[in-house]
Amino acid sequence: MTGSKLETFKHTDLKIEVTKDRKPLLPENELVFGKHFTDHMITIEYTSESGWSQPVIKPYGKLELEPCATVFHYGFECFEGMKAYRDAEGHVRLFRPEMNMDRLNKSSSRLGLPTFDPEELIKVIVEFLRIEDRWIPSKRGYSLYLRPTMISTQPSLGVRAPSSALLFVIASPVGPYFATGFKAVSLLASTDYVRSWPQGTGDCKVGGNYAPCVKPQTIAAQQGYQQNLWLFGEDHKVTEAGTMNFFMLWKNADTGRPELITPPLNGLILPGVTRNSIIELVKSWEPETGIIMRETEVTMDEIIQAVAENRVLEMFGAGTACIVSPIKRIGFNGKDLDIPLDPSDPHSEAGPLTKKINDAIMDIQYGVVKHPFSRVVY
Repeated sequence: MTGSKLETFKHTDLKIEVTKDRKPLLPENELVFGKHFTDHMITIEYTSESGWSQPVIKPYGKLELEPCATVFHYGFECFEGMKAYRDAEGHVRLFRPEMNMDRLNKSSSRLGLPTFDPEELIKVIVEFLRIEDRWIPSKRGYSLYLRPTMISTQPSLGVRAPSSALLFVIASPVGPYFATGFKAVSLLASTDYVRSWPQGTGDCKVGGNYAPCVKPQTIAAQQGYQQNLWLFGEDHKVTEAGTMNFFMLWKNADTGRPELITPPLNGLILPGVTRNSIIELVKSWEPETGIIMRETEVTMDEIIQAVAENRVLEMFGAGTACIVSPIKRIGFNGKDLDIPLDPSDPHSEAGPLTKKINDAIMDIQYGVVKHPFSRVVY
């Protein structure tokens, strides 16, 4: 469309450059998260004058940017994490990709970066998957991790909405998050650092949310914990568990009924795709399980009291990488809180509901059960 600004790119304009030097596939036992990448990548450029360029699938390679590009200086960067799965019939599936696209647009808009038509990027990704098909594992628990990313390429040190940007997608074959099954983690409840704050970017998936969390995580590791439990405010409200959304199964103090609770989307919480899926599934199971799903704030004092009263039944984090990650211990103010795992099995690393959620989501992802969360793409 010569002379007009393209508000979005079109998958029908896709240009494909196939590599002549394909990489060897790796044995499953060598698949490490985010370490090895496929043969190709997607790149789509943007300028404020012309809008979006045509999408390109080309050999995986280095990006060439000016040293003054504002992505390096001011953190104009956001990204998504999603996976492609192969079911038992050989079909390739995506798990709720429209939610990843909507969140990427939300993050991009928050940083003054351009937005796009979500379905157009999904269609480009589908063509990318066809080209990279040999990289998509067929074994349950294995998948092709996709990382759509948006950065500012503006070659200027001015702090303003970027005049140029690059949207790219890379892919990495990955195995199960827990190679030997569930491994419950310990968290250090952080009171010296916060992950997010009101009206900030805690509800967006921007790179600036992650680097500042590495030092607190290092401190936690030095004290024998795997991750931080992020708190906020003088009353120490729980927000997230490391890079995961937080969930706790407990008995309500007033009714005695079991509830699965998670902090509400109040601007401090990343609206996780897995989080939303768990909420919808647990609500649908209430007639069967009797467990009420509730989004509500919870403080460390309330958790401490509930542990003392034996009302905490299970606790876990949730995210794309792991689905669910059981939590067995929380360090807070110099003391440890022991969180139950599975009273019926002393050797178990996860409680019954945690296991049920994990199995149900995997069954959907791999097409074992039909569900609208799973989209067959070819």
